Amino acid sequence: MNFVTSRASAIEKLNNFIEQNLFEYSRLRNFDYGPNNRSNISCLSPYITHGVISELEVIKKSLNKFSFSKNEKFIQEVLWRTYWKGWLELRPAVWTDYLNELKKIREEFKDNTNYKKAIEGNTNIECFNEWVNELKENNYLHNHARMWFASIWVFTLNLPWQLGAEFFMKHLYDGDAAANTLGWRWVAGIQTQGKNYLANEWNIKKFTNNRFSNIKLNENAPPKTSDKTYAALKPEFINPQKLKGGNLLIFENSLSFEISDFNDQKFKKIFLVSNKNENRTIKLSEKLMTFKTQLIKDQKKRLKEKSIDSEIIDLSEIHSISETSYGLYPTVGENLDFINTNNLKIEFLYRKLDQFSWQYCNKGFFNFKNYIPKIITTFN
Repeated sequence: MNFVTSRASAIEKLNNFIEQNLFEYSRLRNFDYGPNNRSNISCLSPYITHGVISELEVIKKSLNKFSFSKNEKFIQEVLWRTYWKGWLELRPAVWTDYLNELKKIREEFKDNTNYKKAIEGNTNIECFNEWVNELKENNYLHNHARMWFASIWVFTLNLPWQLGAEFFMKHLYDGDAAANTLGWRWVAGIQTQGKNYLANEWNIKKFTNNRFSNIKLNENAPPKTSDKTYAALKPEFINPQKLKGGNLLIFENSLSFEISDFNDQKFKKIFLVSNKNENRTIKLSEKLMTFKTQLIKDQKKRLKEKSIDSEIIDLSEIHSISETSYGLYPTVGENLDFINTNNLKIEFLYRKLDQFSWQYCNKGFFNFKNYIPKIITTFN
């Protein structure tokens, strides 16, 4: 597992996967062979999450290799994150409520022995302990392992899903507010009310090639319940008719200005915005903070090569920028929370992919899936 912090490395990883492993993706993607063998999946999500490469780049290259019918499963997986982000944009209170619940639960469980054993990988479940160590070591887990992990956390270890979601966000290189929070809600059974995901010994053994023993789980737990419901809002994600110069703010989710929808605009200066732990509700691990910092530095280097004036600033320094500022939209999460809480005046610029796709995120993914061919046709 090696995530080199550069766009050049991301492109190389993408090209290698397309050429060597895409053909078998649909058949092999559910197998977790361990951190030393990830050839059956792309491992591109840390780069997509940070906007180092885009979903459309990935999809276009895959379609240049194989037809849509042969690529359909891979493309669906790429667009899951687009869908989760859109779903949360229409229901931002889900994120706010999660953080409020987390603060309370965190205090209640700070001395809880079972919680401490879980995050230290010291439970009596071998595979779970292995995944805890893998997460801390590699800052990545196979998607199937994430589902097993979350299910064991919630239904076998009887720990709050909110703390599990926080644990993932602390360490995952590809962690984002939407995919992480909503994924944990889905496993628990409150994202799709009454439908939880229960890991079982048979499934884990099959898809890990019998790498683990001692898998005694609660395989019959009822879903968690919540009395909160969230109606979809109807926000408008509209860009200004004409940009009036000024500065551009780029946050940690859009770290490739050269492939953005606004790369032909002349901005006075580009500010690359880092977000220290002091500003965050969920404090990230040192390795994850370093990963983000190095990706930001790589973007600055690429801007310099194109003779574009840029500067790295902290989120808390935005208020000192006096001139008109636009910002590539950071999406619901810690950056947007800070901006809203501090009443910072930024005119957001939205990606065309998000503007088009998010209108189809008002229901479940199976509904969204029906519109994927339309999305592909629109942008390819």
